[in-house]
Amino acid sequence: MSGSSVLPSLSLPKPLRHFFALFPLYTHPPVWSSYTAPAVTAPTLWIHPSRNEISELEDLLSRDVECLKWQAYLALRGLSKIHVRWDVTEDGAVDGRFPNLHVPLQGDDAGGELLAAHLIPGWVDGQVGGGQGELEGYADEAARDESRAWVSLMEGNVHAALAISQPPPSIFAALVSPFPSKHRALNTMLNPPPAPLTGFSSVLPPYGTHVDRNAVMLQYRDAISSLSERLGTDRWFLGSVTPTALDALVFAYLHCILHSKDNAVRIEVARRVNLVAWERRVQGQVRAAFQRRPLT
Repeated sequence: MSGSSVLPSLSLPKPLRHFFALFPLYTHPPVWSSYTAPAVTAPTLWIHPSRNEISELEDLLSRDVECLKWQAYLALRGLSKIHVRWDVTEDGAVDGRFPNLHVPLQGDDAGGELLAAHLIPGWVDGQVGGGQGELEGYADEAARDESRAWVSLMEGNVHAALAISQPPPSIFAALVSPFPSKHRALNTMLNPPPAPLTGFSSVLPPYGTHVDRNAVMLQYRDAISSLSERLGTDRWFLGSVTPTALDALVFAYLHCILHSKDNAVRIEVARRVNLVAWERRVQGQVRAAFQRRPLT
């Protein structure tokens, strides 16, 4: 086709123009802010806040077991002078989940790099001069394989008991919150999974879950008893010479349990002297590795 074509100009019908005129669109020049983000001078872990946010009694250990696990991991790998901050909402984190580790980059005077939790071990390996090898710091392959079972036990039966010991969020908070809960569902921690609230004979389709607290607590007591027996008088779990990722995980759960307001959950650990002494010793090492991010 040769020649040029001219598109006809489009115009809105007059009634529609009058309607849009009721909602005029204004544009404004940008407003420049004098605020500049402070330079990242030290690795900073973004966490859920501690239990006590009173400045005179400030606690740098997170109340969240997942954040605390990574705090312990960093400390037990030998890192120190790590800053922590909890003035950022979780929705500002990578993948919308805490913890995140904000690390400075060489030659970068401001931004740094924000790492999701699963990238923290790789960064730590670079800081302390290599990883822990194929055995991941455990004494042998059998201990490494056994550690998988303990991780499953802690994140299953023990986590379930800790979860039911915590008060549920208020209905009002759940309604007004614009962000959905990111916590694991209780039924994913239990083995076997709990039955639905309605059975096959019900006129209603199966929905929800019925959690038997007594069954959860029975499994929890067995888990804590086994944990105490396995530790014995060893310095680290599974007879490791140096702390492993399992030690970081166990510390996080023991610390949260010992600060639980549920007596039934707390007493199961408190009555076992070796677990309490071990938690206190590791707690001192973890606390020493962190400091509050300077306010700017």
